[in-house]
This record gives sequence, C-alpha cells and structure tokens, in this order.
Amino acid sequence: MATIMVLNGPNLNLLGQREPAQYGYETLADVESMCREAAQALGHEVDFRQSNHEGVLIDAIHEAGRGVKEGSVLGVVFNPGAYTHTSIALHDAIKGAEVPVIEVHISNVHARESFRHHSYISPCAAGIVVGMGVHGYVMGIQGLVHKFGR
Repeated sequence: MATIMVLNGPNLNLLGQREPAQYGYETLADVESMCREAAQALGHEVDFRQSNHEGVLIDAIHEAGRGVKEGSVLGVVFNPGAYTHTSIALHDAIKGAEVPVIEVHISNVHARESFRHHSYISPCAAGIVVGMGVHGYVMGIQGLVHKFGR
C-alpha cells in the first residue's frame, strides 16, 4: 500500500473562513478527512500537509520523490495556492524529484483574476483538477491512483 501525499500551500489553513463564497465552508480538517476516506477506499494511506512556506513545500516534494523511487509513495495531490502563479522553484522541485503530481484548485482559477490564469505547476503536473470545490481533492486522489496505481 503506497502513501499519497496531499500537499497544501499558503492560506489553505484558512479554509472555511477565508472567502467562503469562493472556497466554501469546509475546513482543511474536513478536506483531510475526505482525502483519508477516498484514499482508504482505494487501498492507500494519506500523508496530509499544509505550509505557508515555499521551502517547506519544496522539501515535502523532494521527500515524496524519494518515496516514489523507494516504492512507498504513489505521488502528490497538490494545491499550491497562490504559489501556483509565482513559484518556478516548486515547478523545478516537481521536475527534479520526478514525482507524479495532480494539481488541484478549489475554485476555477480561469474564471478569476487574470494573474491566476497562469500556472507554473501545470506544465509539470500529470493532471489538473480545477473548480470542483474541495471534492477536487478526491478527484485528484482517484486520478493519481488510476494513472499511477500499483
């Protein structure tokens, strides 16, 4: 049974209270429970993390890459938050670690401000789930298992 890392970027710790019209009322703890249930139903465990710090996210991606090579990690479901639009370093970490990543966004970033239309993560992601609310995490887990499951 391989672990799926679910990685959350900046401000996602504020889910449920930050702009609920945009992001909904579910908390990050609710998302974690959903992810654990979805992964367990598919025979996997979840390593669920959130950080507001880019370097911590990079370190987690490197760790996941090592786990993929060892066979203990299947890949990463990643909501990079605002770092989506700014972080070449996260892009480079994903490519360098050679880790399968499903990029997830709760809102439809393409229907929002123009600066949110570009992603540095998408070109190195194995798949993308956008605008499906927090259910997008479940879809990301399902997609990762479907594409890379073992």
